[in-house]
Amino acid sequence: MEIRLARPDELVALQQVEMASGEPFREIGMPEIADDDPLPLDVLTHLQALGRVWVAADPEPVAWIAVEEVDGCAHVEQVSVHPDHARRGIGRDLIDHVGAWAAARGLGGLTLTTFRDVPWNGPYYERLGFRPVTELTPGLAAVVERETARGLDPKTRTCLRREA
Repeated sequence: MEIRLARPDELVALQQVEMASGEPFREIGMPEIADDDPLPLDVLTHLQALGRVWVAADPEPVAWIAVEEVDGCAHVEQVSVHPDHARRGIGRDLIDHVGAWAAARGLGGLTLTTFRDVPWNGPYYERLGFRPVTELTPGLAAVVERETARGLDPKTRTCLRREA
């Protein structure tokens, strides 16, 4: 599996991977998450142009990760693994790749927001070395506000951080 920067011609396919990766939420009674729109193409295009979208390709993308800089950390905006390729360590490899990228740039670590109790979300990231953020930085507070405005219940969410 090759991890590399995403190409502009792959961005629509990345949205399809994201939509497929949402389907397991339907099975646990969260159809609104399964039906949620993928990361908008203009946002993906912007992050790709900045060199902040990577894919795991075999040879076509089967997973991807996009990051923004938030308060001196690489904030994982989205990580998606197609269900046909889940449970093979691809998500972990993408996270580790971004961790190395962040460290090389002197960023303090990785942050993300996710569902607290969904097994392949909060508990999974904690196994990867992420820890709950006890005090939100201004940037993370803004991320949580945007998520809340999109309809995500902050009581079900958690902010996590891993050192670079």
